[in-house]
Amino acid sequence: MFSRRHPFLFFMTIIAGCMTLAFIGFVGLLSLSSNMLDTGFSDSLGNKKGNIGIVEVIGPIMSSKKIIEDIKTFRDDDDIKAIIVRIDSPGGGIGPSQEIYRELIKTRSQKQVIASMGSVAASGGYYIAVATQGIVANPGTITGSIGVIMEYANLMEIAKKIGISPVVIKSGEFKDMGSPLRELKDNEKKIFQDLVDELHLQFVSDAAKARNMVFDNMAKLADGRVYTGQRALKLKLIDRLGNLDDAVQWAGELAQVQGKLVPVYPREDKMTFIRKLAETLFKDINISGAISDNFKYVIGAR
Repeated sequence: MFSRRHPFLFFMTIIAGCMTLAFIGFVGLLSLSSNMLDTGFSDSLGNKKGNIGIVEVIGPIMSSKKIIEDIKTFRDDDDIKAIIVRIDSPGGGIGPSQEIYRELIKTRSQKQVIASMGSVAASGGYYIAVATQGIVANPGTITGSIGVIMEYANLMEIAKKIGISPVVIKSGEFKDMGSPLRELKDNEKKIFQDLVDELHLQFVSDAAKARNMVFDNMAKLADGRVYTGQRALKLKLIDRLGNLDDAVQWAGELAQVQGKLVPVYPREDKMTFIRKLAETLFKDINISGAISDNFKYVIGAR
C-alpha cells in the first residue's frame, strides 16, 4: 500500500537501504584488508628503523589534534632522534596554531626540532615554525603574513530585497554583535578591533620570544605582509635556505645521529578514508541546526 501511495518515497527508501548495505560491506572489506596489511608492524610508525620523524602540517590549520598526536608519537619514541615539521599551509585558526606552537616548545627541550617550509608557510604556518629550533625555507617559499584578521559578510541589503526581517531576542547588549543582518555599531567595531589587537600582540610576542628577537623588531615586520624565503632569511625570520632533505640533514647534525639518516612519517589513520567517505555519503541526512550554522565569523592567524 505504501509503495502505491508514495512511489517516490518508496523508491528512495529502497535506494537508501541498498546504499547503506553496500557501504557496510565496503567498510568491512577495507577493515579486513587493513588488518592484513598491518601484519608485521608493531608500532605507530610506517618504518620502525627510521630515526628522523616528519610531522606534516598541510593545508589550513583548523584542528591541532592529529598534528599534536604525531609530535607526541615521535617525541616518546627513543628511536627518533630529531623531528622535522614540514609546513605547507597558508595559516588558519589562532587557537590550533597556538596549541601546536606550545607542543613544539615543550618538545624541543627533549629533542631537536626543525621546521621545513614548502610552497607556503604563512601566518599560522609561520606561528608554528617559530616554535622550532631552526627554520629552513626555499628561496621562493611564501612566508610571513604575521597578523590576525576577522571578517564576515554583511547580508543586510540582500535580506531587505527578499523580505527578510531579523528578529533578535538577546540576553546582553553585545550578544548579536557582528550579525550579518544589520550594520556594525561603532562601539562594537572597537570591541572587535581590541580583540584582534590583543591576538596580534600574542602572535608577535610568541614569535619574538621563540626566535630570540627583540619585540620591536618583530613588530615592525608583523604588518601582515608576506615575504619570500630569500627575503625572510635577510630579515632573520628564518635560518637557512634549502629543501626538506636539507632540513633532515641539519636535524641529523644537531641530534648527532651516527650513520644513515632515515626519515619516517607517522602511520596514516586507517579510518580517515572511511570517515571521509561516510561524511560525503551522509552529509545531507542531518540538517538540524543548519540555519544556526549559516553565518559564522572567520578569525584566524593569516
